[in-house]
Amino acid sequence: MSVSSSRKITLILGAELEKLVTLPLVWLTLMGTFILNLVLAAAFTSVGLQGAAGTQSILKIGLASMGYLQAGFIILGILATCSEYTGGQIRTTLTTIPWRGFQLSTQHLTLAILTIPMAFIIAASGVLYAFIMMRDTALVIEIDAMIKTLVGATGYLTLTTLLSAAIGVLLRRTTPALVIMLGHYFIVSPLLKDFLPSIKNYFPDTAGYYMYMPPSSDEINVLTPMQGTGVSMLWTLIFITVAIVFYRKRDA
Repeated sequence: MSVSSSRKITLILGAELEKLVTLPLVWLTLMGTFILNLVLAAAFTSVGLQGAAGTQSILKIGLASMGYLQAGFIILGILATCSEYTGGQIRTTLTTIPWRGFQLSTQHLTLAILTIPMAFIIAASGVLYAFIMMRDTALVIEIDAMIKTLVGATGYLTLTTLLSAAIGVLLRRTTPALVIMLGHYFIVSPLLKDFLPSIKNYFPDTAGYYMYMPPSSDEINVLTPMQGTGVSMLWTLIFITVAIVFYRKRDA
């Protein structure tokens, strides 16, 4: 008996969501990322209190930990996909859900559904902490500016998670995927920014920076938030597409 596409998506979405929310490492990663963000927010806020602060400064200080925070979401994306290959669970998955393209696409959709609210909460916690601690020495943050900034930060962390998940699918092993992704974001990309300044703004991490960081008169804003979103989304879609192609053609 044939199964409609909408029914396939519903079945696979339910199965993938159940697998994801019952994976202990997912919640340990999110909890550790949340705690780390608060610790870093406290440290950056303490430094910020020693200088003059304005509306823009609070947002920048509250999101100063994003460079480190992204590591938690890189780990999240890789764990969500590579965990399938631990102990051969992927074979069970493909036996139960033989529609590989639907299965992998829905897996990424499920990951996005989980990541979006968690990314918003974690990013907002840093901004909220900075605002509470600096409210007596800074101007009131405009709600529109705060919302746009947090939406951009949430989008960047979500795209980073999905990109990492696609890399996890391609490599199928946690350690190599972590080495490549963390190595790129924290070693290779910073070095290439110095040696290849003409293309540095088109790396996924650099373009993502413009998604959430408010414009500053002290900096040259090469990309707008929409352009940064477009570049980051393009990187993510390319790797997800490549992952789906390889996933459908190779053995489990």
